[in-house]
Amino acid sequence: MKTLPTLIVAVAVIFSSSLIMEGLMALRTSDRFVTVKGVAEQEVKADLALWPLRFVATGDTLQQAQDDARASRDAIMAFLQLQAIASEAVELQRLDVTDTRANPYQNQGGAQRFIISQTLMVRSGDITRVQQAAQGVSELVDSGVVLSADYGNSGPTYLFSRLNEIKPDMIARATAAAREAASQFAQDANTTLGGIRRANQGVFQILPRDQAPGISEGQQAVKTVRVVTTVEYYLE
Repeated sequence: MKTLPTLIVAVAVIFSSSLIMEGLMALRTSDRFVTVKGVAEQEVKADLALWPLRFVATGDTLQQAQDDARASRDAIMAFLQLQAIASEAVELQRLDVTDTRANPYQNQGGAQRFIISQTLMVRSGDITRVQQAAQGVSELVDSGVVLSADYGNSGPTYLFSRLNEIKPDMIARATAAAREAASQFAQDANTTLGGIRRANQGVFQILPRDQAPGISEGQQAVKTVRVVTTVEYYLE
């Protein structure tokens, strides 16, 4: 009568032990993995240029300042036209008028009373023409236009907006580089590379092609796009 219950208990113990061993083996296998990084870089050219041309005009009267501002604006538009930049690519932005005598605490000195500042924003996809125009901007200064550096960098800012178009290929190349590194690691460890345990795409970076102190990415029309993927592979 006691044989059947004893047999059942024995089978249960064996089955439980088998499950525990399988769990320990799975745990041991899951702990065997390698973490590697894959890098992909691609050189790209900007497809949009933004060039703020901010000028300043002054006058003892508001009319004089307005006339000076109009002359400067016409000179800039004529210069851009000579550079084959269409008027449709130029927008009038941010007009500021200052009456220096409106502030009684400001030292007037010999300064003219009215100051007019205005920005002409060039927005163009023709990068080459904008680059050429920026190199000849001294002609505007020679003609009497007073350019302001309110925007910090007075030159054009070059942007790359087609990142989504190159993402799939770059991710594939970065992942392939990561797998190559993992395969080499597995070979050196005398083991076999398994499947992916975990993967992190990483952040896409747009960097200046020529990385040097004081040079920003926006100043360069040719850029380097970089992505680093982090991948964990099982080791079998």
